[in-house]
Order: sequence, then structure tokens, then C-alpha cells
Amino acid sequence: MKSLFQRSIVLFLIAATATSCFDKSSPNYQYFPDMYESVPYDTYGEYDVFVDEQEAKLPVEGTIPRGWRPYEYENTNEGYALAKAELKNPLPYTEENLTTGKDLYNIYCAVCHGEQGDGQGILVQREKILGIPSYDDQGRAITEGSVYHVMYFGLNAMGSYASQTSIEERWQIDHYVMKLKDALEGNPEREFDDETVENLIPAVNADSTAIQDSDATLSSDQPESTN
Repeated sequence: MKSLFQRSIVLFLIAATATSCFDKSSPNYQYFPDMYESVPYDTYGEYDVFVDEQEAKLPVEGTIPRGWRPYEYENTNEGYALAKAELKNPLPYTEENLTTGKDLYNIYCAVCHGEQGDGQGILVQREKILGIPSYDDQGRAITEGSVYHVMYFGLNAMGSYASQTSIEERWQIDHYVMKLKDALEGNPEREFDDETVENLIPAVNADSTAIQDSDATLSSDQPESTN
């Protein structure tokens, strides 16, 4: 009986010791610990375990990504003014482009600018954001170039849409915005271009091998102009 009692005491002490040392977030022993806790590496950090001491590779200097075209106007008041004065929509004004532009507009723009372009989007109606001007606002006097420039860089409370939309999609939205502006001003409906007119946006060289998207490195400095 004494021996059984002693064994019970020993088993109790072992169990108590094991329980007191147990921590679910930190096991007492890990088999192949790297399988549980991976070594953190910065994307462009320098480490001896990697070839050339760099985990990820930067694109070749001077190259551009496939399907992307450099935008020559700067994100400044001067750049905005130049785009507003001289930049024209290179896409033909067709029913297809206009319809696609409307669909994209309703996805990205209508929530603030309103379905009619009158600045009465649902966020404005709910007073979540204020001060959205109508497209026929004479103080802004928007043009194809100014609309594209603002979509590309953003302006004031509006952020850039260069990462969400392609070059062609932005110009399609541009067509629809100008259509809304004409409707608000009571201008006659613009006639569609000949369906045979080719897309005037130059294609980027298909042999380009770069992967860096300059849209992702846009300057955060916004023009002070409200036009």
C-alpha cells in the first residue's frame, strides 16, 4: 500500500511539473523549428544566402512595363495646366467606348460625382464627403486633358486611379465624363466617330521585359489648383 501511495505521489509531481511548464504559444521542444518560425527577409534586403545578396530583383533601368505608356505631364500645377490646355482623348468616340466608359464611371466615379455628373453622389447625399463640384462648373471648365490628368494623379480629396484602371479605361471614362458635361450644359449630343477609326493609343513594344509599373510610384504631392 505504501509503495502504491509513493508511486501516486511521483506521478502527481511529474504531471504537475509538465503542466506548469506547458505553454501553447511556445512549445517546450520544436522539431525543425524553421518549419514553425520562418526567418523574416525584407524584399530588397541584402543577405548572404541569396545570389548577389538580393532576394528580389529590380527591373532594368530605363525600361517600362508591357502595356504601359509613360505619361509626360508632371504632377504639378503647371503640368495640370498643360494637360488641360493641350491633351486630347486619343480614343475614337464610339458607342462601344462610351458604353464601357459609362460602366467604369458608375463603378469608380458615380459614388462621389453622381450618376449625372452633378456632384450629388450617394456619399455626398449622406454627407460623408462634401464640396464635389458639378462637371458644368464654370470655375473648373474641365477638358478632356484635365479630366485625364486628375484621374491619373488625383486632386485634393480625390486619389489617383492609375492603379485601378488602364490607360484605355481612363480615356473611356473621360469620354463619358465629357458626355455628362455636355448634357449638363445643354449641348447637342456628340456624333459617334466612324467605326473604322483605329485606336490611336500607340502600343508599347511587345518585346518589353520590364515589370516595374511607374503608376505605382506616382508622387504624393498634389496640385493646389482646384480647376
